Amino acid sequence: MLMSQDYAVVFYRVLGVRETLFLRVISPYFYFTTGVNSCTIVLMQKILLYYKFTPIRDPEAVKLWQKTLCDSLQLRGRILVSQHGLNGTVGGDIDDLKRYVKATKQYPGFKDTVFKWSDGSRENFPRMSVKVRRELVGFKNSDDEFEVDEHGVIGGGKHLKPRQVHELVEQYGDDVVFFDGRNEHEAKIGKFKDAVVPNTNTSRDFIAELESDKYDDIKNKKVVTYCTGGIRCEVISAMMKKRGFTDVYQIDGGIVKYGESYGDDGLWEGSLRVFDDRMTVNFSDHTKTIGECTHCGGKTSNFENCARAECNDLVLICEDCKQNPDLLYHTEACRPKVEAV
Repeated sequence: MLMSQDYAVVFYRVLGVRETLFLRVISPYFYFTTGVNSCTIVLMQKILLYYKFTPIRDPEAVKLWQKTLCDSLQLRGRILVSQHGLNGTVGGDIDDLKRYVKATKQYPGFKDTVFKWSDGSRENFPRMSVKVRRELVGFKNSDDEFEVDEHGVIGGGKHLKPRQVHELVEQYGDDVVFFDGRNEHEAKIGKFKDAVVPNTNTSRDFIAELESDKYDDIKNKKVVTYCTGGIRCEVISAMMKKRGFTDVYQIDGGIVKYGESYGDDGLWEGSLRVFDDRMTVNFSDHTKTIGECTHCGGKTSNFENCARAECNDLVLICEDCKQNPDLLYHTEACRPKVEAV
């Protein structure tokens, strides 16, 4: 029997033609419901996000190991393996995810990996994909752009816990600059207040941005880089220091960890763009909507792909405008090309 003193048990009684009693066991791992003729056990699911920079001599072997492990646990998601380490997002039953964490940490280089838990399930991913890549993040860096040892990226920015970010701002005020390490479209729905948002459509655009003179005025300020889970800033902060930024930091665990600590009651505002079926994540029930519909200017956090297949850029389109097929395009220049097909 599942009932135990370890669980809080809540009863629901629904009166109708037939009386049915529902029993729900509240637990971090499962709940179940019982009716007159049935009992259903539902395993609760989560999503894990993680990365670890550490030298890997044989990425192909690690790929095969990770794919076999994930398939045995019925997980879905995406994992990248490179000579620099491991980067993954996987969803599944909580118990299976715990087994995955335990098994992954048995690899010597991954024993200190920090795993971040997020709401979601395996259904947020179409399949389990494990691939080998030259880079964990596709900046198209040269092979000597940065180095990795067992402690991570060599020469990266100083890690700050969310609390330390606030302490830095309180102490230095306007001398602290937030620098968005994501692609530009992600900042349209959520960012740190007054953050610098580089003009980047893809990760490959960052080197040219940093090597331009756009940011010369902040190179001697305290620059706090941030990104979704922290992995991009491990590299970006090292790239910035190499290009003359003198005092660079990164938020430990990225926006995800900051949101867990402060929700929407700190320095972050808006929604977080994520790259699975959820599309966006909010940190509270009072998240501010800062995105604007490309057509009517109304507030929205809803992204749609441009209807022109050759464009396919992500567009902010509110739910009302989304109902009009003629408005499912990126720019005015895209619409005539759609109509002409």
